[in-house]
Amino acid sequence: MSYLPPPIRDSQLLELALTHRSYVNEHPTETHNERLEFLGDAVLGFLVGELLYARYPQMSEAQLTRTRSALVDETQLGQLGREMGIGAIVRLGRGAELDGGRESPAILSDTFEALIAAYFLEAGIEAVRDYVGDVFTALVEQRMHSQSSGSLQSFIDSKNLFQQWVHAHFPDSYKPNPEYIIVKQTGPDHAKEFVAQVRVNDRVYGRGKGRRKQEAEKKAAEDALKQLGLL
Repeated sequence: MSYLPPPIRDSQLLELALTHRSYVNEHPTETHNERLEFLGDAVLGFLVGELLYARYPQMSEAQLTRTRSALVDETQLGQLGREMGIGAIVRLGRGAELDGGRESPAILSDTFEALIAAYFLEAGIEAVRDYVGDVFTALVEQRMHSQSSGSLQSFIDSKNLFQQWVHAHFPDSYKPNPEYIIVKQTGPDHAKEFVAQVRVNDRVYGRGKGRRKQEAEKKAAEDALKQLGLL
């Protein structure tokens, strides 16, 4: 069971971190947490990268990149947010709540990042470094030991893996990169869904859906890999 950062004493800062855009849509005098989310994403990415670099000297640059990506993506942070009980305390608009926003991986992960930023602004980088070390070291060890191979295979990024396949199957003189295109988006601001395609030389190899563009692109790459028999 993971735990939230230590209590943030500044009540206004804490309230801001917990305020989703959907709440502001219904309470126009309030301010949403998206700027804090931006800062928290940057702080978290840096500290998780630093942790992996220092603790796992056997990892290559590619493994470090893939591992960090897996640890801070929407799915993983959403799961952490669920374990921490963020769904019970986030400030949501009525529409978002009725749509299941308190269980939404996107909302939970975004709010977790905003809380990281609030803790950083109040307590400083060293305090956040200690917190990230406690939570994410345990998470990495748990994930590594849960794999029967004992390897880092679970952290392979589907987009990187598909790109490797593309480069291996096109002539040496011409190695195109996969192109990810958002072909559709639906839903209100608090519950958008994106549909992405991955193409190579205008041929569609995969298609995926997600609450974020990056998640939809990742799902498209996974779909391509499945169709190629690689997943």
